[in-house]
Amino acid sequence: MIVAQALSKKYGQHEVLRDLSFSIQKGEIIGFLGPNGAGKSTLMKILAGYLPATSGSVSIDGFDLINNSLEIRARLGYLPENIPFYPEMRVGEYLRYRAALKRVPHRRVTEKVTDVLDLCKLRTIEHQLLGTLSKGHHQRVGLADALVNEPDFLILDEPTTALDPNQQREIHLLIKTLAKRHTVLLSTHLLKEAEALCHRIIILNQGAIVASGSLEELRQQAPLHLGRMVSIEVQLTDPHAGLHFFQSLEGVLEVACEDQKRSFNWKRFHLVLDETKDFRESILKSLLQKGWPLREFSSSTGGLEETFATLTRKEEIG
Repeated sequence: MIVAQALSKKYGQHEVLRDLSFSIQKGEIIGFLGPNGAGKSTLMKILAGYLPATSGSVSIDGFDLINNSLEIRARLGYLPENIPFYPEMRVGEYLRYRAALKRVPHRRVTEKVTDVLDLCKLRTIEHQLLGTLSKGHHQRVGLADALVNEPDFLILDEPTTALDPNQQREIHLLIKTLAKRHTVLLSTHLLKEAEALCHRIIILNQGAIVASGSLEELRQQAPLHLGRMVSIEVQLTDPHAGLHFFQSLEGVLEVACEDQKRSFNWKRFHLVLDETKDFRESILKSLLQKGWPLREFSSSTGGLEETFATLTRKEEIG
């Protein structure tokens, strides 16, 4: 069990995390969801013991994260957003090296490396140089590294960032397999990923928890009635122009902008619409008149996107 109490993190006067408290039971898949800059990666680093909190505490299975750092790290597996590899090392060699660093008993190193190679489907590239791997294989090696010490808890920070849809699907299946034996903490900005994988979701916005619970519980916590949701992805050099444009349209109750990470100038906007009338046609006509390149215009009701847009209500873009 993981218990965080009043966690805060400051860099100078800038407060990245503000008074976070939550608990996680064994066997759960917990998603930490929020806009870019919400503090998700900072929180993952604190929970993994890589970064100290400014104030507050974390305990794992009753052990304090600061006072029992080595004991806790032996129970954790951590996949950072940017995995630090040695490009000149081979996959199997790297995993054996990492197992030794994590104090896996020497007599069990070969066994554990073989296990994670099989689990993460890396046997065919065991002797390949890390510097020659695809992004998808990099993520699999990072997961194998996180698993090689048989951790009770897995902390995964943006595990499918920059992967294509097929690679994302493969990693999702692997995470579901891992969840049968591990407690998983998953940080993501992908709404569909959180909805598909997580038992509970904790939504962060501007460093604070704005809601937590199952999808149905989150919907009940949303400050506005969740009407029809329209998701629009357009290419803009100035995202503020898109925010102001959509806010000005008739029938639009709420607008949130989700950065398409590492996707040049593409922004996805989530619009919550008044249900008294179908405004979709007029919104699409107004959008086409603007002449902005468009690659998505979709609508739905009652999903995580609606809840996310309503709860975060993000006004600042960046």
